[in-house]
Amino acid sequence: MITIQPFENQDTNNIVNLILNIQQNEFNVPITINEQQDLLNIPSFYQQGKGNFWVAKSEGEVVGTIALIDCGEDVGTIRKMFVKKEFRGKEYGIAQRLFDILENSAREGGFKNLYLGTLERLQAAIRFYERNGFTLIEKQNLPSVFPIMAVDTHFFEKAI
Repeated sequence: MITIQPFENQDTNNIVNLILNIQQNEFNVPITINEQQDLLNIPSFYQQGKGNFWVAKSEGEVVGTIALIDCGEDVGTIRKMFVKKEFRGKEYGIAQRLFDILENSAREGGFKNLYLGTLERLQAAIRFYERNGFTLIEKQNLPSVFPIMAVDTHFFEKAI
């Protein structure tokens, strides 16, 4: 059974291991934990304002994550959406469940727009975002409060 809950400190190492493994080994993204200090400070980075960080677990194992940054100005940014390879797909529906929880939280929090950045090579993720109503936008059209990550090449927005 898959459970989804807000971040708890005892999950930090498992979250870091999941995300780094997917980034570095599965998708060959040249990024380290030193470039993602947010993962070592989840409460102070993500769980501020109306933001949050959710964790999907299967029998206690961290198998998915998603985060919402409250950027101010009714703008939310989606970050750290990762699902362990063995738990992807419609059979589990983890990505969709994580996204639905985030979107409902954003709507309840009064956000007007959600934004995200990703890499061109992450085509399955891009298709997922498009299926969920996101549209591609140019980097220069992002709101000034959007926190751009250096590795991101494609940016998306959705009014909620």
